[in-house]
Amino acid sequence: FCHPFDWIVVLPSIDQNGEDGTIQAGEYAKGDSATFFVYNKPGNVPNIASQPKDFFQEALIKAISQKGDNVYQNFKITKIDSFKTTEYKDQEYVLVDFKYELLTGAGFEVDRIGVASITSSGDAVELLWAASTRQRYKKTESTLRNIVGSFRCYTDGLKLSGELVKV
Repeated sequence: FCHPFDWIVVLPSIDQNGEDGTIQAGEYAKGDSATFFVYNKPGNVPNIASQPKDFFQEALIKAISQKGDNVYQNFKITKIDSFKTTEYKDQEYVLVDFKYELLTGAGFEVDRIGVASITSSGDAVELLWAASTRQRYKKTESTLRNIVGSFRCYTDGLKLSGELVKV
């Protein structure tokens, strides 16, 4: 996925206990972030655009609550759209607009608005979600949509000589 060049990228940490975390990018001080998440529970989901709203809600709640179940409240999906890519195997993606209240460790509630791109490739459901504070969302919406719109997932690898480079 693409992100603004001045955003900080955080990669998973690897130590003697294994791997922890996910790939993220953000302007964290301002509350803007994009996070990749793999949702393994449902396995591969053919025709992901035909899934009910509850499916996307469950996947997004799992994604935003990676640090614990009590970090959000009042989660709501506000819009769902789907599209197929023409770049590679007509892969299907679902764009989901959502909002929620982030519960901070300091006892504050922060209204957040975001958008996610969700697909299913390989043995899981993959999603990239990006969000900002409610106050900044009008300013950051196009950037967040560009970020999730750039998300592509290829679990079977790329054959650059054939599929992507058309001669």
